[in-house]
Amino acid sequence: MIKIGVYSVQGDVRENIVALKDASSKAGLEYNVNTVVTPEQIMNLDAIILPGGESTVIGGAGAKDGALRAIKEKAKAGMPVLGICAGMVLLAKQASDHTTGVTGQPLLGLLDMQVERNSFGHQGRSFEADVCIAPLQIPKIHVAFIRAPSVLAVGSTVESIAEFDGKTVAVRSGKIIATAFHPELGADTSVYERFLETI
Repeated sequence: MIKIGVYSVQGDVRENIVALKDASSKAGLEYNVNTVVTPEQIMNLDAIILPGGESTVIGGAGAKDGALRAIKEKAKAGMPVLGICAGMVLLAKQASDHTTGVTGQPLLGLLDMQVERNSFGHQGRSFEADVCIAPLQIPKIHVAFIRAPSVLAVGSTVESIAEFDGKTVAVRSGKIIATAFHPELGADTSVYERFLETI
C-alpha cells in the first residue's frame, strides 16, 4: 500500500491526516497515512506533507535530527511533497520575514523561490478567502490564511499557480506543490485530491 506521511514536529498534523483520508475516500483509493518524524520513517514513504506551524521550529528540529536531509533526498528522487504555509517556507531556497528581514533559518531549498513570511501580517490579521488554482483545475476553493507567507520570486523551474491580492500564494514544480494558505482547515479537499494524483 502507498505510504503517505505527515511530518509531525508541530502544526496542523491531525487536520492534514483527516483531509488526506477524505480525499482518498473520494478517489476510491486507500492509502496508509501516518505521522512521521524520524529520518528512518521518512525514507520509507511514498509521499509527504509538510504542514503549517512555525517554520523555524519545524526546520530547526529537522536539521538537528536529519529529517530535513531525508526529505530532501527522497524529494530529489521523485517523492511528491505538499508544503503548506510553514511547509512552503521550508521548501524555499531563500526566506525572509516581512518585519525582521532575512531569517537565516534551516530550509530544504527544493524550490527555486524566495518566500516572505508573515507576508499578509501577523496572527491578528489572519483571514479567509476564495482562491482560484486554475493549473490544478480548482476554479475556487475557500481557504484560511494564517500568518501566511507569499512568494516574492520564482526561478524558471517553479510555476506560480495561484495569486491573491497581487501575491503568489501557490506554486508547483514537478511533484512538489506548495501553498501559502491552509486547505486542511476547510471542507474542500481538492488540493489533496490533486496531490494524490502526483503519487
